Amino acid sequence: MTNFTLPRLLPIFTLLLGLMPLPRLQAQPMLSLNPVVPTGLSAPLDVVNAGDGTNRLFVVERGGTIKVFDANYNTLGNFLTVTGITSGGEQGLLSLAFHPNFNTNGFFFVYYTNTAGDVEIARYHVQSGNPNQGDPATKTVLLTIPKSETNHNGGKLNFGTDGYLYFAVGDGGGTGDPDNNAQNGNTLLGKMVRIDVNNFTTPPYYSVPPTNPYVNATDTLHSIYAFGLRNPWRWSFDRSNGDLWLADVGQDAAEEINYRPANATGNINYGWRCYEGTATYNTSGCLPASQYVNPIFTYPHNNTTGGFSVTGGYVYRGTQFPTLSGYYVCADYLSDNFWLIKPNGATWEVTQQGGLPGGIAGFGETESGELLAVSLTGMLYQVAVASALPVTMISFTAASQAGYNELRWTTAREIDLQSFFIEFSTDGTTWTGAGTVLATRKNTDADYYYKHPTNYYGTVFYRLKLIDLDSSFTYSRVISVDTDPGRGKEMQLFPTAVSYGQLQVQLNEPFMNMQVFNMQGQILMVKNLQNQTGVIRLDVSNFSKGMYTVVVSRADKTISKTFMVQ
Repeated sequence: MTNFTLPRLLPIFTLLLGLMPLPRLQAQPMLSLNPVVPTGLSAPLDVVNAGDGTNRLFVVERGGTIKVFDANYNTLGNFLTVTGITSGGEQGLLSLAFHPNFNTNGFFFVYYTNTAGDVEIARYHVQSGNPNQGDPATKTVLLTIPKSETNHNGGKLNFGTDGYLYFAVGDGGGTGDPDNNAQNGNTLLGKMVRIDVNNFTTPPYYSVPPTNPYVNATDTLHSIYAFGLRNPWRWSFDRSNGDLWLADVGQDAAEEINYRPANATGNINYGWRCYEGTATYNTSGCLPASQYVNPIFTYPHNNTTGGFSVTGGYVYRGTQFPTLSGYYVCADYLSDNFWLIKPNGATWEVTQQGGLPGGIAGFGETESGELLAVSLTGMLYQVAVASALPVTMISFTAASQAGYNELRWTTAREIDLQSFFIEFSTDGTTWTGAGTVLATRKNTDADYYYKHPTNYYGTVFYRLKLIDLDSSFTYSRVISVDTDPGRGKEMQLFPTAVSYGQLQVQLNEPFMNMQVFNMQGQILMVKNLQNQTGVIRLDVSNFSKGMYTVVVSRADKTISKTFMVQ
């Protein structure tokens, strides 16, 4: 067998590369932050869901109040005000986590700095019969961690898939961790901690999991899970695989993002104070460098390519923005820069983005995996993907004609736009292609017209799939048109804008089945009509604000109508 050295192979590689077309790199998604609760919040630091199927969101305010919102970001009031805290600067109510079985046991946990300035974790129970109110009388302190400085409190609670409660604690403050807390096994400062909080009846109401890495150690606290943290400001588990992502605020030179796969999250040392990022900081009394885990990404202390205080985020696993799937999103609190990080083989693909709202103090997820962010300025945002296509939609309308629907739209700035793919739906969830219109790619206003033949009687929804020359795409807003030109009176809705929780459905012909859908395609109500006619009253008082669709059907006909809850 002939052995080829790399220099001898390089000409062959060069020739092959010259013959092969180079792949076009996929553009990374551009983020936008859309305000969903723009007012009424005071210094929010955390946002979480209860995981109980209600899709509610809970926003943690530094001053001690937890506010609760429904799935449409309508306020449901104050969930709880945590007492006995010190607030301001890096102190206050810092995090909230709901027990994995909250839906049945009603327990949740908070992380805060108490009146002495120490880190404290307490347990509460929801009020009986009122899921939107925590019971302040049920407060039970599980754990207090003494500290002398006001800063470096860490402060993020997360439950793992193992059912244990994890939290990351700062080193206790002071320049350069003067007491070397992060490397000292006799304190929880500067550590990732894991405890079992399923003991609800006997003090101290928690225990050490038997699989903790130092459970049998004589010189290390048994609840320690990992060493070497400075000020871990927000960390998370990837909901799809359990991988751990942790942001640690730096000292003088660098901010860092740490990553560990799900099977290697414990019994490790992140390196502080021996190392800041990947650079030596103070190695007095430290182990060999190979004993520490290096961050996967660091950025320098400046406002251009970096920042000064990292805020850790989440790996996006939602469905609303497919191009963002698998990206870890984080931000810098002071420079207002954001980063997207994704594995690319043996390396990490990192992209920086600026120009977004600043002061991001925390990220969170909805129950369905959509990404949220809170700004200390008092805003709750949805983290979204901005359209990267060079096109601006000015108008998009639909009108019903005899035998067809007439679609018209006007655009501006169409350079690199390839085409419009027209899609329609009769239920607002299942989409079918109707046709394609090529783009003019003008840098000025352009008008378009499309005729969609249809004999369907009811509401038809339309959207445009805007396709770029590189095959990337985005969608226009959804519009609808009533195609009932006086003949499709089989079903009527009264009123079409419901204010008092009662919808009347007038059936002038017999139908077998009725279903009510929301705009996400979820079935909210099903009725077996058995050829019933006349007025059917539906109680929609528990429906959130928004658009809904009523669909009635029989063997030869399906009719749909939309209504709005306001």
